[in-house]
Amino acid sequence: MSELFAAFGIDWKLLLVQAVNFGVLLSALTYFLYKPILRIIDERRHAVAEGVRTAAEAARKLSDAESESKNLVGAASREAEQLVAAARSRADEKGAEIVRAAEMKAQAVIKDAEARGEEAKRQALEQSSKEIARAAMLAAEKILREKA
Repeated sequence: MSELFAAFGIDWKLLLVQAVNFGVLLSALTYFLYKPILRIIDERRHAVAEGVRTAAEAARKLSDAESESKNLVGAASREAEQLVAAARSRADEKGAEIVRAAEMKAQAVIKDAEARGEEAKRQALEQSSKEIARAAMLAAEKILREKA
């Protein structure tokens, strides 16, 4: 085999030294360059994966918060509508009550006025009866005086 190497002009000792040098260089590069770069790539891959997971979680939380806010706004809107409807119904009831009270007061005033009118009429009739009686007495007295 050494004749074959000699035919091609290859020095086996030099080839062996170069192979050892290549192995040393390969192991040094692997230890000092390849492994740290792989470690950095793994760290970045984990960081990117964590960022993607965090972004997905944030997007899910955002959608949950949006749906919850829509539900809260809808519930608040419905509650406000119910409060407005209740206030309107109470206002209508109060208005009807005020109208009934005013009608009752008006009826009471009318009854009182009618009673006063009747009393005034009765007093006027009584007074006119007395006046008529007095006039009749005066007329009778005058007739009696004239006859006597």
